[in-house]
Amino acid sequence: MRRVLVLRPEPGASATVEKARRKGLDAIAIPLFEIEPVAWQAPDPGGFDALLLTSANAVRMGGDELMKLRGLPVHAVGEATAEAARGAGFDIAAVGDGGVDRLLDSLDPDLRLLHLCGEDRREPLKAPQSITPVTVYRAMAIDRPDVSGASGAVALVHSPRAARRLAELVDDRGSIAIVAISPAAAEAAGSGWQQVQSADAPNDEALLALAARLCNKPAPQ
Repeated sequence: MRRVLVLRPEPGASATVEKARRKGLDAIAIPLFEIEPVAWQAPDPGGFDALLLTSANAVRMGGDELMKLRGLPVHAVGEATAEAARGAGFDIAAVGDGGVDRLLDSLDPDLRLLHLCGEDRREPLKAPQSITPVTVYRAMAIDRPDVSGASGAVALVHSPRAARRLAELVDDRGSIAIVAISPAAAEAAGSGWQQVQSADAPNDEALLALAARLCNKPAPQ
């Protein structure tokens, strides 16, 4: 069986590795980035109807300012994000499992949303709501991560930025299969890989299901 490389930052990397191993996959974490907080000030919560959270990192890195917004309900992308928000004392109004665009499509178009997000982010497509982004964390590239074991592996790519970073780090692309969380991440990987496929949905479950199928196929010699 081919090895699965999990490239996302911690603590998400370890969580994905655990899920992969429960599926019988040979998975290891090789984070390409580490998450760090960004200094920020919470705006007046009276100007918003709810929080939009697209990553649990916004909760983990939000610090004391986050508590000033605890009266706002949360619309979260993914159960992991919702769970982090619940743990911080927030009420969850909605949880989307198909990405931010699908979640926004299901919400009242007149909502005023405060989006606590990372420095590197994709803006929602044609969102009818009023969305105000505030950066509360950033992902910093790890200097010289050890990707020597990438040859012949199946690499899980959770973002376009991770795809570009992996392409910078490896020379033997032809033996590596890319499993991308979105078409944008797949496109960012570039060419020359054994194969590049996008998961059916932007979540770990879909990524790992696709990785499991690829792991049962031998890598080219």
